Order: sequence, then C-alpha cells, then structure tokens
Amino acid sequence: MSLGSDPAHRRRDYSREDLAIGHLDPDPIKQFMVWFRAAGAAGPNEPNAMTLATAGEGGRPSARVVLLKDVSRGGFVFYTNYESRKGDDLAENPQAALVFFWPEIERQVRVEGRAERVDRSDSEAYWRTRPRGAQLGAWASDQSRVIAGRPVLDDRLREVAQRYAGVDVPAPPHWGGWRIMPSEIEFWQGRPDRMHDRLIYRRAEPGWTVERLAP
Repeated sequence: MSLGSDPAHRRRDYSREDLAIGHLDPDPIKQFMVWFRAAGAAGPNEPNAMTLATAGEGGRPSARVVLLKDVSRGGFVFYTNYESRKGDDLAENPQAALVFFWPEIERQVRVEGRAERVDRSDSEAYWRTRPRGAQLGAWASDQSRVIAGRPVLDDRLREVAQRYAGVDVPAPPHWGGWRIMPSEIEFWQGRPDRMHDRLIYRRAEPGWTVERLAP
C-alpha cells in the first residue's frame, strides 16, 4: 500500500479563516444559513448532505447521510420512509444528531436535538416537488428491509409504475418528513496545527448562549 493511500499519512492543514464569537449572528439558524450559502458558492456537489445519527433499541447507534430539504420553524428537515431503520430509531428515541462537513471552506456544523414529524400537509407539499421516478421508488422500496435481490426492486417498480400510469402518484402514508429541533449547534472552523475554532450555541430560553470549546 502506497503512502498516498495510507490513512495515517493523509494530512491537511486548515488555514483559510478564523472564527470568533463576534463573527456570529445571535441566531444560530441565521448563522447556519450564512455558512450554507458559502458552502454552496464554493462548489460542493451537495452542500445539503448531512450525516444523521440515531440510536434505537438498547442505545445502539446508527448513522447515514441524508439530504437537508428545509430549515423551517427553527429546525432541520429531511424526508424518508417512516418504517426505515432511521424512522424506527426516531420513533423509539427522538434524540438525534446531524453533521455537515464542507471541506472546500474548511468548516463543519454539528447539531443535536429532538426529532419531530413534519406536518402531513408539509410532507405532501414537498412530495409534489419530487421527480416522478423518486415518487415511484418510495412506493416500491421497503426501505431497510432485507430483500432477495435487485430483481425484487425492479419488479416492484414496474408494478407501481403500472398502478399509477397516467395519474399523479400520491404520497405513501409511511413516508414523510422529520424535523430536528436543535438544543445545541456547534460551528467548527478549521485552523492550523489542529487548533480549530469551535463555538457552540446552547438553547437558553428565550434565546441562546454561545461558548468556545477546546479543539
């Protein structure tokens, strides 16, 4: 194995910017949107990609990448099959965490909070914006369930396409949005020598406190 492919020898020093409390908006959601727009302008393929961590029965953790679709009512919204692994986890334990990582601007954002289901009307409104193929796929896939092989999915997709031929595809009752309502949001700015800037907002009704964390 060459040095270039050895994880132990892969290093990057971060030196683009610094981050001080005075740089931040008092509202962490507004601050998030400032960084999100900067990440989008920097050119990553999907700046709304975020790691979602959940824990279900017995506290067993699970993580996967999902796509942020909205930031509304003070929370971070994504859509999924409610009967998937993450849906089952959140139904049992609504505490969740999110991580956004934007290497182009040497920043990440961590979010911790409680998950709640999005109103059905909001889920259906977003559903109507989805490509038809994605709508059909949501009906065809029993997300996270074991299947015998790829042909099972292909057969289900054909059956669903025939069922809804020529008509609008309705949103499945088992599909919809989750909103992560943050109790903490951390903004991380890469700095040289791993002495990164970490500033964390913690909810303190009616607003937020901001503190610096050691890197």
